[in-house]
Amino acid sequence: MKLHTFHSEIWVPHSRDDVFQFFSRAENLEVLTPNWLHCSILSTPAAMTAGARIKYRLRLRGIPIRWESEITAWEPPQRFIDEQRIGPYRQWVHEHQFLEHDGGTRILDHVQYAVPADWLVHRLLVAPDLRRIFAFRRQKISEIFGSNREAAR
Repeated sequence: MKLHTFHSEIWVPHSRDDVFQFFSRAENLEVLTPNWLHCSILSTPAAMTAGARIKYRLRLRGIPIRWESEITAWEPPQRFIDEQRIGPYRQWVHEHQFLEHDGGTRILDHVQYAVPADWLVHRLLVAPDLRRIFAFRRQKISEIFGSNREAAR
């Protein structure tokens, strides 16, 4: 199984506590997901903690996808990790970090993932889609928190 990585970051002029509070609400995933994915939250935990699970559905290229994530690390207000338990990837581990920086907060997303039929699917579909999804996410974060300092790798 070939693992790929994706990294994205943006700085916002808000406190780490305020930013983490926004990201700790599972329903905000819908806000940070592009409309073309038709994201819909099906269930959220009563409280976010390690072991909490979030169920949602997406629609990608007309194909309905069910996704379930488990929070495997929960360290407010520094970071949390969600891992796909049910979904389209062979592996998906998404670390969200929140670092105090320059009077605000650097929001870092680091994803390690693997896809089926990697040689074809990754280059043609998954990598371009991830760039689009995280570009949308950075734009939305910028609108919500007021920033334009971003980077993606």
